[in-house]
Amino acid sequence: MGTLSYQKEDYLNPEEFRELLVDSTLGERRPVGDMKRIESMVRYGNLMITCRDGKLLVGIARSLTDYAFCTYLSDLAVRKSYQHHGIGTELIRETKRLTPLAKLILLSAPAAVGFYPKIGMKRHEQCYFIDDISELRQQAIQN
Repeated sequence: MGTLSYQKEDYLNPEEFRELLVDSTLGERRPVGDMKRIESMVRYGNLMITCRDGKLLVGIARSLTDYAFCTYLSDLAVRKSYQHHGIGTELIRETKRLTPLAKLILLSAPAAVGFYPKIGMKRHEQCYFIDDISELRQQAIQN
């Protein structure tokens, strides 16, 4: 491992992003076989903090934020060979530093559930999600 650099990047090569996802195990839960979706993820993520070892992308925190109320940290990925060196924590720290007024929110990968409390993040029990519109039921109107 050489000298690591952290920076905000406004553009990221979609193939480079896809390769990092695959090498971080996050690719197991991301559409790495669908380059159009990967391209959209890179294009519309409006805050991307990267960690590089020279030119090699070794980590990313890709977020959607309004900079005022909430920051959704959608992807936190670190190459397997670079994990357990504090890179993920630094990516989160830099994301929060750039969005100081916003609450930083993320959904943990099952294998990382124990990581976030160790670095000081709090668990929120009232999170809900839906994957497909067909899962949404009409609520009965009460009189």
